[in-house]
Parts: sequence; structure tokens; C-alpha cells
Amino acid sequence: MLTGVAVAGGFVLDAVFGDPAWLPHPVVWMGRCISALEKRLRAVLPKTPRGELLGGGIVAAVLPLATLAVTGTVCTLAARLHPLAGLAVQLFWCAQALAARGLVQESRNVYKELAKGDLPAARRAVARIVGRDTENLTAEGVTKAAVETVAENASDGVIAPLFYMLIGGAPLALTYKAINTMDSMLGYKNKEYLYFGRCAAKLDDAANWLPSRLAALLWVAAAALAGGSAKGAWCIWRRDRHNHASPNSAQTESACAGALGVQLAGPAYYFGAYYDKPTIGDALRPIEAEDILRADRMMYTESVLALIIGLAVRFALMM
Repeated sequence: MLTGVAVAGGFVLDAVFGDPAWLPHPVVWMGRCISALEKRLRAVLPKTPRGELLGGGIVAAVLPLATLAVTGTVCTLAARLHPLAGLAVQLFWCAQALAARGLVQESRNVYKELAKGDLPAARRAVARIVGRDTENLTAEGVTKAAVETVAENASDGVIAPLFYMLIGGAPLALTYKAINTMDSMLGYKNKEYLYFGRCAAKLDDAANWLPSRLAALLWVAAAALAGGSAKGAWCIWRRDRHNHASPNSAQTESACAGALGVQLAGPAYYFGAYYDKPTIGDALRPIEAEDILRADRMMYTESVLALIIGLAVRFALMM
């Protein structure tokens, strides 16, 4: 019962307050641990594909297990001290595991600059939330990048951590965040991380496989409730959900593109290198800045649906 209350309370805390910059965040500490482990392992292991695979595998095993052990121990000790103390710790960490408010804030910063017609400022704003090169993006390119980010992060920033915290509370949700953080730092297919980051990338693919597909289906339902096209979301998801190098990233992007009736993805530059990525969706109309706000509404709608359904299933199983 207390875990369900912590999940619901954490969801509300994130929706109201987001992640204040002054408050220490577990992901920051995870990032520092990843960097320290990588530096140490690269120094002692052979600089060969096998050595880098081993080093990356050690990081991919140590960080999630250590996260689960530390957070699980803290939650258990707090609960033994007093049930309300255990609830407080779980509630706080559940809020930190979610990123809905932050995602909306950052994407709306992009929208505000586009609405003012300040393209350089819009490029700088979108650069905070995407990995691609942004200095030469058109207004259309900036808008696409922001919408894609909202759609993709609806899965790994909201639905996936919510999925895991409904199963195992804050400890399992933060363990998922550790896996996701490893992938964001190490999961590149470039010379530096082709081997070292492979285990982290594969683990992230596995952790996101089911949540990303649930997120896509929830987006279809959210489209019907938030002014999008549920039929378009369903059809484009069915057709384009695999139009990405990742098995998971195009799941929500395709549903979002279909719900809005726009075309997303396509070629992009990353660190100066050109990538000929496939498109997602049909350009039934030109994309516009207001599509960022529409994507935000659908993201929040599917998040609320996920919370309600998840809590209902959890409580039903407990009866």
C-alpha cells in the first residue's frame, strides 16, 4: 500500500515542482560513478575490443546492482525506523525518477523562442534536450527535434520509470535510471564507445522494450483524449515503429507523428557526422511550433493514464 502511495505522491510532486536545480539528483551521482568507473577500467584493461567489452560489461553490471543495493537498503532502514520515514524516502525518490515536468518546461522554452521568432535562441534551447547538432537547424528542424524529444522521453523519462516503480518502488525505478544514464553516456556507436558502451546499450534496449511499447499504446489512447488523431497514431505506430536504429525509440515517436499528422525524424547531424535516418510519419501538413504544446498535452495525458491503470493493476493484484 505504501509503495502505491509513494508512486502517486511522487508523480504529483514531479508534476508540481519538477527537478529544482539546487536539489541534488541521483542521476548526477550516477553520472559521476560511471565516469569514475570508466576512467579506472580503461586505465587497467587492454585497449582492445575484448578489453573494452569487458570494461563496459563491468560498468553495466556494477552500477545497476549497486544502485539497487544502496537505494533498497536506505528505503528498508527508513521504513524500519518508522513507516512514515520509509514513505517519505520513497516518495522523494519516486519524484526524482520522473521527468515529466522537466520535459514540458524544456520543450516549452523552445516553443517560446519560436513564437518570438528568435531562431538562434530556439536552437540554443533545443540543444539542451537533444543530442544532434542544432546550430544550422531551421525553425522546422528545431520544432521537429523538440517534438521528437517529448515523444521519445515520454517513454524513458516517464512511462518506463513509472512502470518499474509500480513493480519495485523507488529502488527499482532508480535502478532503471542508472541503466538509462549509462546508455546516454556510453551507448554511442563511435570509435570511443563502440565496444565499451555495447553492454550498456543492450541492457537499456532490454529494460525499455516493454515500457516503450506500452507507452506507444498509451499515446494512442492519449491522442483520443487530448485532441490528436488516435487512428493516425495507431496506423503510423503499426507502420513506422521500427524506423530507428534503436528497437525502442520509434515506438512513441511514430505514435506521436501519427497523432499530429506530421513527419518526424529523417536525416540529421551528430557531432558533425551526417546520418541518413528514415522518416517517421506522413507530412499531412507542415509541422508548426504549436505541435510542441500538443505533444506535451498528449505526453501528460498518457502519463496520467499510466498512473491510473498501473495503480489499479497493482491494487487488484494485492487483493
